[in-house]
Amino acid sequence: MINKFKGVLVLLIGLLPWLTVAAQQEVRVRFLNQYESPVKTVSIQAGGVTGEYVTDDEGYAIIKVAADETVQVSAENYEAGTFVFRQLPENKTVVLTKIFTWKDLLNPMFYIANGGLWMILLIVFAETGLFAGFFLPGDSLLFVSGIYSSNLANEFYKSIGIPALQNEWLDLFMLVALISFAGVIGNTIGYWFGRRIGPAMFRWKDNFFFKKHYLEQAHEFYDKHGGGAIVFARFLPIVRTFAPIIAGIVGMDKKKFAFYNIVGSIAWVLSMILGGHFLQIWVKNQFGFELKDHLEVIIIVIVLVTTAPVLWKLITGSKKRKDSAGN
Repeated sequence: MINKFKGVLVLLIGLLPWLTVAAQQEVRVRFLNQYESPVKTVSIQAGGVTGEYVTDDEGYAIIKVAADETVQVSAENYEAGTFVFRQLPENKTVVLTKIFTWKDLLNPMFYIANGGLWMILLIVFAETGLFAGFFLPGDSLLFVSGIYSSNLANEFYKSIGIPALQNEWLDLFMLVALISFAGVIGNTIGYWFGRRIGPAMFRWKDNFFFKKHYLEQAHEFYDKHGGGAIVFARFLPIVRTFAPIIAGIVGMDKKKFAFYNIVGSIAWVLSMILGGHFLQIWVKNQFGFELKDHLEVIIIVIVLVTTAPVLWKLITGSKKRKDSAGN
């Protein structure tokens, strides 16, 4: 009798992989990284079988798994993980952790995911107040922050110990006020820096954090637009980092600088935050999808639009210098 029982047990153990495969079903699962971007290709090990799946633009793939089976998932440049389909949230999303690369520093979601609102405030301050912050993604970071305005505002409420207000306009007001303040302080530091040691910067040698031609470009921009340059510069990457320094170097009146500084910071932050927030709502209502699902495309478009004037200036400026040298 015992030998028969052992025989049946061995048979069941041998059939277990086949029973698991038989219990598998095709299911639709979404694979995202911690920055909410789709993972393009995933490797799934389920029921003793490993398969490669290519996801669609939103990160979805049709895979075969059993509802209660522990599934192993991996992808290139990602940490491996596991999931059980039945235990997934309602949206059936699996989040994989992307291994850090230096390119992540250009992704606004890197800062939102790793530092939230406080990191955003630091980035805005650094990009507008420290000449080493010219490479930071200010425009795209603010635009994406508008999309996540409620989450970021709730993070602030929680940090100061008050309940979430659950009010769209108050959330936006709080976000715009805090980030604008960081921008104003940043520019003020840049202005002070320009007044103190700015003239000596024109004799500095180029390095990773400092490029002399950026400083010269900002100087030309200031000469052309005067006080309004402080406002216009907010919307131009690189130039906005050096404009307050130039204002300090040329000795711009403190009260005049303070006025343009406040106006420029509010205009920049307000347009970017509201643009991201309400474009997200409009696109969802009109086309039925969320901008959150296409952040990579949005970031590329914003970078191209905001850097186009700077690139054009660099190209035409270089051409003019060559023509002058030729003559």
